[in-house]
Amino acid sequence: MKKLLISGLVMVLAACSTTSPDVIQRGDAQRLSQVQDAVVINVRPVTVEGSQSGIGGASGAVIGGVAGSSVGGSREAIAVGVLGAVAGAIIGNTAERFGTREQAYEIMVQLRNGERRAIVQAQGNENFQPGDQVVLVSTGGTTRVSRAQSVGPRS
Repeated sequence: MKKLLISGLVMVLAACSTTSPDVIQRGDAQRLSQVQDAVVINVRPVTVEGSQSGIGGASGAVIGGVAGSSVGGSREAIAVGVLGAVAGAIIGNTAERFGTREQAYEIMVQLRNGERRAIVQAQGNENFQPGDQVVLVSTGGTTRVSRAQSVGPRS
């Protein structure tokens, strides 16, 4: 039974993904990205709500159903198995939602043309402060904020 619970937990954790700005999706590799210069106006911490793909609920239902069906005689096993499946689904769904929750930043920037944009980005290796020179890198519908690198004059 412990092995079954552990394998279910592993399945839930395997479903977790990241939105870290330091991790590039395979489909975005070797694609041309649009880059815009900007200045950070404000940074505030936010929490990105976790996802509910159904994997956590399904895993929990299976684990709860199997665990519950091993209780008592045949009549009790059916009833407790159904209750175990329902309880397992609720617990698995909640575990998945909290397991995929991420701490992030809402970064407000001003572009060179005066327009303002806000980007929510998971916490990465870079910390931003108001006044920092940054670039917005947009690829395939997603945008990430990165510190601008200074470029010296050409010789």
